[in-house]
Amino acid sequence: MTESPSSSGSIQKTFLKYQHVFVFLAPLLFVVGVYFFAPTEGSGLGYWLNYWWMFLVFVTGATIVNTVGISGSALFVPFLIFIYPLITGDVLKSQTLVKIGLISESFGLSSSALAFIQYGLVDRRLATSLVLGAVPFVVAGALLSFVIPAWLFHTLLGVALLAASYLLFRANLGHEEPSGSPDETGQVSADGGELPNDADKLGPAGVAIDDEGTVTRVDRDGNDYEYSRGGYVERFLNYSIGGVFQGLAGFGIGELGIISMLRTKVPVRVAIGTNHIVVATTAVLASLVHVFGGGLVGGHTMDLASTPWDIVVWTVPATTLGGQIAPYVSAALDTSIIKKGVGVLFAIIALALFIMATGGL
Repeated sequence: MTESPSSSGSIQKTFLKYQHVFVFLAPLLFVVGVYFFAPTEGSGLGYWLNYWWMFLVFVTGATIVNTVGISGSALFVPFLIFIYPLITGDVLKSQTLVKIGLISESFGLSSSALAFIQYGLVDRRLATSLVLGAVPFVVAGALLSFVIPAWLFHTLLGVALLAASYLLFRANLGHEEPSGSPDETGQVSADGGELPNDADKLGPAGVAIDDEGTVTRVDRDGNDYEYSRGGYVERFLNYSIGGVFQGLAGFGIGELGIISMLRTKVPVRVAIGTNHIVVATTAVLASLVHVFGGGLVGGHTMDLASTPWDIVVWTVPATTLGGQIAPYVSAALDTSIIKKGVGVLFAIIALALFIMATGGL
């Protein structure tokens, strides 16, 4: 017996209405599962509380990166390379720190993606095509991470960050003025008329497509955006290159992807929301390859005990919370200020990574 479109839509509406419950239940179940079932290299209350301060670091980082629509690992991985050893005296292997970043951002970006869906700012068709095109490149990059030397990893990481810094300065992430709002009856409308409710849409948005392929999308607050889904070739090239870096270093697809969205005239808030779906999905995929795929390319065999569970039990809830905060920050603040600060930080980190790659650090 097939499920009717009306019942499917009702389930979606109910899920999105209570998405905060599901979002925060997921990391709770993750932490409980890790505590009781994950093989660990330590035990006792001290083991699990040792990295409580990582929660504060990752909730701040997750809020920043989700606000501008980029991958969390773009901040988390450099933090684990440079700051973490200064605090703990421990140096993490490249595969381990990327694994921490990917597992953490998988929850944070999924959380934020649901929040953007609830706002009606995700284009399902664009997101689906981009994810399907990026999958083989993400898997290839993740497998490559097991066999490249540390100096090359740091060099490629620096290149990715430098490119992200340049692109962030070039991109206009300011909020476009909405071209419509709810009418006097409270009905969401566009171009003077009520907008049809597309059964295939994500979230509460109204969506209509005219004969020329122009999409009109109305978000939860009644703001409407017009754009075309053209430009698939340019987006495919950016997301494929970014996908390799996503698998290799834990970030890249979000940074290159958001630029291709804006260059193909997708409105900023729709681009950021849709990009979250792509980055979240590929982060989950890459994290699975990093945990289970080492033996396929002569890297490490699967050893779940080597995963620093005492760290991720704090970073996963933190990124989930940051992902939920981000849409409200994005709506309230001028994101150009945030993205310029992140761009400068990326450039500084990239320089340090190049010095590290040459043996200067």
